[in-house]
Amino acid sequence: MGDGESWGTRAICQAADPEELFVEGAAQNRAKAMCTGCPVRTECLAYALDNRIEHGVWGGMTEKERRALLRRRPTVTSWRRLLEAARTEHIQQCSRRDEGVVAS
Repeated sequence: MGDGESWGTRAICQAADPEELFVEGAAQNRAKAMCTGCPVRTECLAYALDNRIEHGVWGGMTEKERRALLRRRPTVTSWRRLLEAARTEHIQQCSRRDEGVVAS
């Protein structure tokens, strides 16, 4: 993890066998399912994208899915910043909906 990244210690997969995350084919769906509900899924995915990690399931995406995303968005310089901003906006929209305020 590097650069003082402490999010990894809170990852659901911390307790899993690392071999379960570096699989191929249908087994990748089981690995991706492990990411569902993980409190650091966004940080994990951003880390894999920003560092161009080529193997394994990170943040609920396979290497093939990450490569496709990187090709579609070649101008992104910080996936962490982009994903965290999207998460914050989503939380704010959900909060407004819960309060009965609908954004137009």
